[in-house]
Amino acid sequence: MATGDPDDAPGDHVGTYRPPAAFVEQANVHEGLREAWDEQGAEAWATAADLLSWSTDYDAVLSNPEPPLTWFPGGELNAAYNAIDRYVESGRKNRVAIKWAGRLGETRTLTYQDLYHEVNALASALSELGVGEDDVVTLYLPMVPELTIAMLAAARLGAPHNVVFAGFSPDALAMRMESTESSYLLTCDGYLRQGEAVDQKNRADNARLALDHDVHTVVVDRMGFDVSLGEGEYHYADLVDDHGGETVEPVARASGDELFVLHTSGTTGNPKEVRHTTGGYLAHVAWTTHAVLDIEPEDTLWSSADIGWITGHSYGVYGPLLLGATTLLYEGTPEYNERDRLWELLERNAVDVFYTAPTAISSFRKRDVTVPDRFDLSSLRLLGTVGERISPSGWEWYRSTLGGGDAPIVDTWWQTETGGMMVATLPGVDEMKPGAAGPPLPGISVSVVDRSGDPVEPGERGFLIVDRPWPGMPTSLANGSGWAPDPSSYLVDVDGWAYVTGDRATVDEDGYVTVLGRVDDVVIVRGRRLGTAEIESAAMSVDGVAEAAVVSADGPAGPSLYAFVTPAGQETDELRERITQALEAAVGTSPVPATVVFTTDLPKTRSGKIMRRMLSNITDGDALGDTSALRNPEVVGELKSVLHGE
Repeated sequence: MATGDPDDAPGDHVGTYRPPAAFVEQANVHEGLREAWDEQGAEAWATAADLLSWSTDYDAVLSNPEPPLTWFPGGELNAAYNAIDRYVESGRKNRVAIKWAGRLGETRTLTYQDLYHEVNALASALSELGVGEDDVVTLYLPMVPELTIAMLAAARLGAPHNVVFAGFSPDALAMRMESTESSYLLTCDGYLRQGEAVDQKNRADNARLALDHDVHTVVVDRMGFDVSLGEGEYHYADLVDDHGGETVEPVARASGDELFVLHTSGTTGNPKEVRHTTGGYLAHVAWTTHAVLDIEPEDTLWSSADIGWITGHSYGVYGPLLLGATTLLYEGTPEYNERDRLWELLERNAVDVFYTAPTAISSFRKRDVTVPDRFDLSSLRLLGTVGERISPSGWEWYRSTLGGGDAPIVDTWWQTETGGMMVATLPGVDEMKPGAAGPPLPGISVSVVDRSGDPVEPGERGFLIVDRPWPGMPTSLANGSGWAPDPSSYLVDVDGWAYVTGDRATVDEDGYVTVLGRVDDVVIVRGRRLGTAEIESAAMSVDGVAEAAVVSADGPAGPSLYAFVTPAGQETDELRERITQALEAAVGTSPVPATVVFTTDLPKTRSGKIMRRMLSNITDGDALGDTSALRNPEVVGELKSVLHGE
């Protein structure tokens, strides 16, 4: 039963909810877990390591209290063996590993046995091409099964994979291959993006021309284009057929060895290279999938993020497969397809756990008030969110519409740099507060501090830091680079050992963290720096608003606010006036000119993050730069036309 203030005011929580008793009874983790882990300290992470199969046992949980440090030192394991072989060997080979739904209505199902054969065949082919331990294999593919197969084939060989989002430009691909010194590329002939055919092979060729080293290229036939291959280029199907039935012994990797490299999306600046280890990352992801997403082998998990982002890596591929469950991969983005596609996919695949972005939820809200009666979503027992902060009203809609009014919601905070979830409620243990992610997970320690690095009072805004090592930390942090960074980075003076996340947050008296957005996401009005999250929450609190983003710009009368708003229904002058009043109240006593721009959508990355930097460029009339990170580039032209008449 909900308790508390029902008003959806900015920063308020709309009630507090307990998980249903039936869910608590079947949950993977129960009361007392946090206290037990607090008593054990870092040693508690042995519970996570126990979810994996080690070819060589580790000597300790954590090597040192300070960098350089290694999680599970002395231990050896292989990611592909953990995700596939052990389930084939234990008699669960016929359990479904992957369900795939294509943009054109195609479907494909792979059991663990199927996955074993395909991964081995590709690993054998890549080995023949010269791929060996520590060679970086770049994957430039849309959401097709071959992407997951290639990740696991590389991991089987001890070769780190470097997944590059298929929508990125040739320049972006070349930069990521150059920085990782990657000489192996898997791509495809083409794919559909927003209904348009993309010549992916041509884009890959342009990237190769920009590199100063030779590249072996494997091409997947996705669209049936007539592709002629040159020297050093191979058809994926031919390679797999030639090596069908062959097996490759999984390469034992030290726990601290690299599993993959992934670049951040670069929504607030240049992308950063993030490298994750094998043992620590896999343990962190396996345990959070088990404890937070409550996954069992019988479950089907749909993590809607593209595999080109960390969420797709951690909870679309590794998390469910490490636990022997089923993962649903969808080539499209349900919020941008035909009206009923989301419901169809959830029902047809009997999805148990759905994990998506708040921006996607906003898109669902503006299209559908209720699920049509002809769809049965009763299989859903847990819902999750990741990415932008979800508004309390969006949280309530998500729970009532997709969750039947009682499914628990885990609102998770984490980053590419953290590898896995860091802040969230445990669904069988904790109360849920709409709008707040929750307390730090067991084994994780975070603080909200001021610019001097001192903890803030409950409810006060500050900077979110992680002040204790965790298994999913990347190699740069494990080696000491990035701890206690230059205070000018985020204007925080950290004394001692901490990772400054770059996010602003509050923490309440119960230890629940509410993440307010990036430190970079601010507007400056009347000389005051205001976080976009606070102002956007005000706009979102207006009935009839599905989604909102704000930026500041210099107008004729000085700094002014521009609010880009997606209505849940009709665009009306009355709605515009109510939004304007909410914005003025949020900014404070000093009147600030505010312009409300209605739009059908907001520019977003494929991971669902709103690109406010792009909105600022549009508003100011500046050059947009590379738009390849956008999953909906068409909205840019629409907004330019509205603002500048172009």
